[in-house]
Amino acid sequence: MSPEDTSSRQAPDPAGGAGTPVIRPGRSLRWSWVWLVPLLALAVGLSLLVSVWVRSGPVITISFSSAAGVEAGQTKLRYRDVVVGDVLDVRVAEDRRHVLVDVQLRREGSEYITQENSKFWIVSPQVSVAGISGLDTLLSGVYLTVDAPTAPPEGDPVRVFKGLDNPPEILSGQVGTRFELQADSLGSLRVGSRIHYRRIEVGRVVSYDMAPDGRSVLLHIFVESPYDRYVTPDTRFWSDSGVDVSVSPDGLQVRTSGLAAILNGGIAFAQADESTSYDGVADRTPAAAGSLYRLFDTRDAALADPDGDPVPIELRFDQSVRGLRVGADVDFRGMSIGKVVDIDLEFDRERRRFYSRVRAQLYPMRFNEAYRQLASASGGALGEALLQPLIQRGLRAQLRTASLLTGQQYVALDFFPREAGKKLEIPGDLSSHAGFLVPTVQGDFDRLQGQIGSIVTKLDKVPIEAIGRDLGGSLEALNRLLRRLDSQVAPQATRALSSVSESLDRISTVLAPDSPLLDGVRETLSELDRAARALRLLSDTLQVRPDALIRGRAPDELH
Repeated sequence: MSPEDTSSRQAPDPAGGAGTPVIRPGRSLRWSWVWLVPLLALAVGLSLLVSVWVRSGPVITISFSSAAGVEAGQTKLRYRDVVVGDVLDVRVAEDRRHVLVDVQLRREGSEYITQENSKFWIVSPQVSVAGISGLDTLLSGVYLTVDAPTAPPEGDPVRVFKGLDNPPEILSGQVGTRFELQADSLGSLRVGSRIHYRRIEVGRVVSYDMAPDGRSVLLHIFVESPYDRYVTPDTRFWSDSGVDVSVSPDGLQVRTSGLAAILNGGIAFAQADESTSYDGVADRTPAAAGSLYRLFDTRDAALADPDGDPVPIELRFDQSVRGLRVGADVDFRGMSIGKVVDIDLEFDRERRRFYSRVRAQLYPMRFNEAYRQLASASGGALGEALLQPLIQRGLRAQLRTASLLTGQQYVALDFFPREAGKKLEIPGDLSSHAGFLVPTVQGDFDRLQGQIGSIVTKLDKVPIEAIGRDLGGSLEALNRLLRRLDSQVAPQATRALSSVSESLDRISTVLAPDSPLLDGVRETLSELDRAARALRLLSDTLQVRPDALIRGRAPDELH
């Protein structure tokens, strides 16, 4: 209140005269404790606003194909299990093909999260043959997570990102090396399939795509450090299906790699010198990143000796090739040296008949020393340099039966000495062929069929009906002769036999022990015996006295 307000005022005089002045005190400004509560609330609010402003970072937008379980105000963004942001809003994009999620980042750490290579994905419970993941979301709920580069931030911060449908297989900061595998088909492999080295999990399949030629599949794998140093230029990879069954003279052998490998597939690798047939020196130098390897189907195929570049050959069979399939073996002395890659039916215009054209691939390195000697002198025509001398010595291709139950056939290369030096008879146009022409011979079964057919043809030429008629006449004449013998010769023979029997009876009577003939014979023999003794006595006397025959006996001898 101003001083003027405190000045004296005169009160009116009842008599109409001048009254005495009246003094009134002025109003003063007073403080009330009631104002303290709103002031404190205002201070707390301002401090909270300042705290939120200081801690809050930028708002980013992440695009997902689906936002199942994501809720505004509840879902968190985590980095290495630490909350670094909150979901502000979830909405459908204008193209209605994606879902946009707005996330309020915290100021701390927003510099490395807003880098261009940051990866975002949604974590939720997942159950697969490879295992169970995201169990912590059963209590905390679905949340977003981010994998930010470990390198210092470069460039301007990024506010818009494209989320991943699945977690990345390689997180930032993981040390290892990427390689590529080429396979004929994907099989049971998929993203996330494990890679094992000596039964230790050392990596995984991170992606796959089709080869540019469309004939194979390229798998991109990641091998963690320090196991990536075991991948060398001589390393062999093969599909590890989890169950490896082999039959040998020792019996049935079964090797397993665990349930995960059986259900989800896997890849294993080893060094080339682990094979018992490897005779070289293995290269122990770690392979360069991005090196390309072939993925074999089995461990035995991976550790087998290298086949080298195949040599194409062409076979032309003038016979049925029923039972021969693409992929059948080309055999030489019991050893597989190639595979059949194509079977076609062609027409020979000169002979006006069909023939079968079989294309195959030979692996010359399986000839070992013969291949090494010819490789340097072949000048690029390895097939001709290797096979032409053998063909001159009688090498031919022949179809043989691999199984009598299934009728499956294979191509056998073998020597036929009788074919050496013969003129080659190859059906079809010899000016056009897809590989080195190898002459063929009929198979053993086909030769047997031909021989049987030749015999049947010769039998057809035999006059069986005329022979039958002649044979019938001969049998009729023989029958008449037998009837004549029975009617005419048999009675005479019976009478002759009766006479012979009577003669034998008479001889038996004469030769009986008590017959007179035998008694006379015995007396005659006795007389002959006495005469023989007398002659012996006379001979003795004449020997002593030769003159006794003239003079007679001496007187003393008479006594």
